[in-house]
Amino acid sequence: YELEDKILTDTTGAARMKLEKNDAGAQAPLLFPELGSRPEKRASVSGAVFNVSTSIIGAGIMSIPATLKVLGVVPAFVLIVMIAILVDISVEFMMRFTHAGGSTTYAGLMKESFGRFGSVAVQISVMITNLGCLIIYLIIIGDVLSGDQTRGSGHLGVLQEWFGVHWWNSRAFALLFIVVFVMLPLVLFRRVESLRFSSAVSVLLAIVFVGICSVMAISALLKGETNRPRMLPELDNQASFFNLFTAVPVIVTAFTFHFNIHPIGVELGKPSDMIAAVRISLALCAAIYFAVGIFGYLLFGDSIMADILVNFDQSSGSRISSLLDDIVRISYALHLMLVFPLLNFSLRTNIDEFLFPKKPLLAKGTKRFMFLTFILLAFSYLAAIAIPNIWYFFQFMGSTSAVCLAFIFPAAVALRDVHGISTRRDRIIAATMIILAVVTSSIAISNNIYSLIGNKS
Repeated sequence: YELEDKILTDTTGAARMKLEKNDAGAQAPLLFPELGSRPEKRASVSGAVFNVSTSIIGAGIMSIPATLKVLGVVPAFVLIVMIAILVDISVEFMMRFTHAGGSTTYAGLMKESFGRFGSVAVQISVMITNLGCLIIYLIIIGDVLSGDQTRGSGHLGVLQEWFGVHWWNSRAFALLFIVVFVMLPLVLFRRVESLRFSSAVSVLLAIVFVGICSVMAISALLKGETNRPRMLPELDNQASFFNLFTAVPVIVTAFTFHFNIHPIGVELGKPSDMIAAVRISLALCAAIYFAVGIFGYLLFGDSIMADILVNFDQSSGSRISSLLDDIVRISYALHLMLVFPLLNFSLRTNIDEFLFPKKPLLAKGTKRFMFLTFILLAFSYLAAIAIPNIWYFFQFMGSTSAVCLAFIFPAAVALRDVHGISTRRDRIIAATMIILAVVTSSIAISNNIYSLIGNKS
C-alpha cells in the first residue's frame, strides 16, 4: 500500500499530463474544483465507510430473505460470504490498476485497458444499473407511503392507514413531495463527501430495520410462533436445481457498488484507507444481509415474498403489531431516500462523460449539472409512477449490467494488465471470476426467460 500511496500522491510526470488533456472525459476527476487537483480537505475513512455501506445496502436487501427460501440457510450464508470476498478482490483490482495509471473514474480505468469500447461499456452498465435502482427505490417508497392497488393486493400505504385515502397522499403526490423536498436538495451536492452525514443516518436506519426484525423474530421464537428454517434447498426436480441460480443475481446486485469506488476513493486519497473502508463496509453489510435474511425467514417462512416489506404489510399473515409494521416500513423507506443521492451521483457523472466527453468537468458546467440533475429526477419519478412492477427487470439487471460492473470488468482489467502488475495468482483469480460470473448469469437469465414464457402460457 505504501507504493500505491506514493503513486497516488505523485502529481508530476505523464499521469498528471494525462489528466490535463481536454479530451480525457473518462479520465477526469469527478467533481474537483480544478482539473487534476484533489479537494482541499481530504475525506475521512469513517465517512468513506458510511458512503460505501450506503452504496451497498439498497433495495437488494428486501430480496435477501427470499434467497434463503430458495437456497436454504447454509448455502445462502456461504454464497453471501463468497460474493463479499470476490467483491473485495475485484475492488482491490480496481484500486491497484487505477493508481498504477492516470485514471480517476471507472470509465477511465476501462479506457486505459480497452480504449473507447471499454469506457462506453462501463458507462452503459452504470446507467442501466443505477437508473434501474433509482426507479425501484421510488417504487418501493411509493408502496410504503401510498400503497399499491395495481398488483391485485390492494394494500394501503402508511399515510393512507393513518389519515385515510385523500388526493394529497396518493402515490403520485406523495412521491412528488419526496422528490422535490428530500431528494432534490441532496442530489444538488457536488461532492460525495458532502453526503457523509445523510449516509450515516441511512446506515443507522438500516440497522434499526435489522434490529426491529431481530426483536420480532426473537419474540416469536420465544412464543413458539416462528417458522422452522430450511437449512438446505429442496431439489425435487431439474427445474428446482436451476432455480437456485436465480438467487445469485439478487445477492450480486446487493453487493454492487463499484460505480462509487472512484468518487469515494479519489476524495479519500490513500488507497490503503479506501481498501480498509471497503472491507469494513463489506463485513458490516454481509452481517446485515444475513441477519435480515434469517430473521425474515424465521418470521414468514416459505410465505416470504420477493419484497419482504409486503409481508410486513399483510397483518393477517403475521401477528406483529401495526406500530412495528409501520416503523419497519418507514425506516426502510427513509433509508432508500438517503441512498438515492449516492446512486444518482455516479449516474449523473457517467451520463455527462458519455454525452459530453469534450466538455470540462461537471462542477464547472453549472447549467449542464443542473440540466442532468433535473432530467434524471424527473425521469425516475415518471417511470416510478408509470411502471407498477419492475422486479423482473431487477433480476435481469443483476444478471447483466450489475455482474459486469462487480466482477467481469475488474477481472478483465487484471487479465489485460496494461501496466504489467498482475501476478500469476491475480490472473487465475480473474479468469475464475469471469467464468463463474458468465456461467451463473447465463443460467439465471435462461431460467428467468423460461419462467416468463411458462407464466404466459
